[in-house]
Formats: sequence, structure tokens, C-alpha cells
Amino acid sequence: MHFRDLTQQEIDKIVPPNTVLLGYRGSIAHGMYLDPKRDENGIDDKDVMGTCIAPLDVYLGLKEFEQRETMILPWDSVVYEFRKFVRLLLANNPNVLSMLWLERKHYIHIEPAGQRLLGARRLFSSKRIFKSFTGYAHDQLKKMTRTKFRGYMGAKRKALVEKFGYDTKNAAHLIRLLRMGIEFLNTEELSVEREDAPQLLQIKRGEWTLEQVKEEADRLFKRADDAYDRTKLPNHPDVDKVNEMCVEILADFFGVRWRESLG
Repeated sequence: MHFRDLTQQEIDKIVPPNTVLLGYRGSIAHGMYLDPKRDENGIDDKDVMGTCIAPLDVYLGLKEFEQRETMILPWDSVVYEFRKFVRLLLANNPNVLSMLWLERKHYIHIEPAGQRLLGARRLFSSKRIFKSFTGYAHDQLKKMTRTKFRGYMGAKRKALVEKFGYDTKNAAHLIRLLRMGIEFLNTEELSVEREDAPQLLQIKRGEWTLEQVKEEADRLFKRADDAYDRTKLPNHPDVDKVNEMCVEILADFFGVRWRESLG
């Protein structure tokens, strides 16, 4: 049972009306969750992500809604408005794209509109994944070695950075992102739940030295370049088909006979 530690009022804050797809993201989806109550190095929240269809006046009027972010510890949730979610998919945003490739057990809620997204996930596949995944990996590399603590860090995470001399959580993200990007370029499949989770957890627990992490990252960046040169993925997603799907999903949801309205 999901959200069993929350009241119905708290669940309603996390799950907006008309949420059509909701699932775990982050460490739970990757098989890398370290429970802070059971593991001395555990600093993970329970992260969820989804998409919802906004009220009709957002699409036809002046109201705006892009996303709802909610933190009710240990839950950390973000639910995007449907069109914004699709735009992030078209950009091959690693976190958002992963939502279409979860294991079934990691989906919390799926409505017909969400199922249509899942069924059309290959429309979003393109070479853009190289730039997005390696770009996010570079960000993790920079964060990993910064000595200045960031505002989102709690006392326990700061202590771990001081203990190991680098941010082990960022290091695990760095290696995971590169491996996922390489796999997708090579196989056109996104493996969100990681077979290499035991090794990634070693990194996350500080069992690798900083030099080992940097050496592996350097090797993987080179492999990503090679995979990009060899991939058979298209240069860009099929934007026209994605746009048509969006129109159909929103029209069906609001009961609009859109093809007739176009004449």
C-alpha cells in the first residue's frame, strides 16, 4: 500500500486532481534506496513523480498551472501539468523520461491517458538523450567535488561529505546516469531499475575512493561518445506524432470532438 504513513489530506496534497500517471522516481525506482532508519549512510527520501491534466480554464482561459511540488517527509513529490511533462519528455529529461520505463511495481497510479503515454514512449526516443544524460552527469560531477555545502543538504549528508571527502550520493548518480545513457544509445531501452545497483550502492556508501569514481566516470564519458557515434536512434523525437497524441488525449479527457472542429 502506497502512502500508508500519510493522512488522506496529505495524500491529496501530493496527488493533484486528474493525475493520470504517478510513480516512484529516484533511489526506489533504481533499486538503490537506503532507508535512513536502517542504514547509517541512508539519506534518501521517498521520491515520486507524475503528470496531471489541469482544469479546463488553464487551457482555455488565463489561469496557469505548471507543476505541484510537495514535501511531506519522507515523501518528496512533483507532479507536472500534462503538456509540460510532454515537453520535458521531448527534451529527453532523464528523470522524466525514466517515468515511461519503470518496472510495473513502481507505478503508483495509471489512468487511461497515462497508459497511452506509456504505450507511446518510443516516440520520445532520440539522440537528444546523449546531451541530456551526459549533461546531467557533468552536473553531478561538479556537485560531487564541491567543498561548499548546498542548502538542500541535511546534517547527515553534510557529515557524509566530510567523512568521505566527496558527495557519494552525487557520485552514484553520476555513474548511473552515464551507464543508463550509454545503454539507451546502444539498445534503445532505458533500464531504470539497475542490475548494477549493488555496485552503485557501494559508491553511495562511500566504498569507492574519489579517484576510483573519477576514473570510472572518465571511462564512461568516452564510451558515451562512442555510443552516440554508433546509435541508430533518430536525431529528434517525432514531434508531430507527439503533438497529435497530446491533442487526442486532452480532447478525449474533456470530451471535445476536435477533428470536427478543425473542419
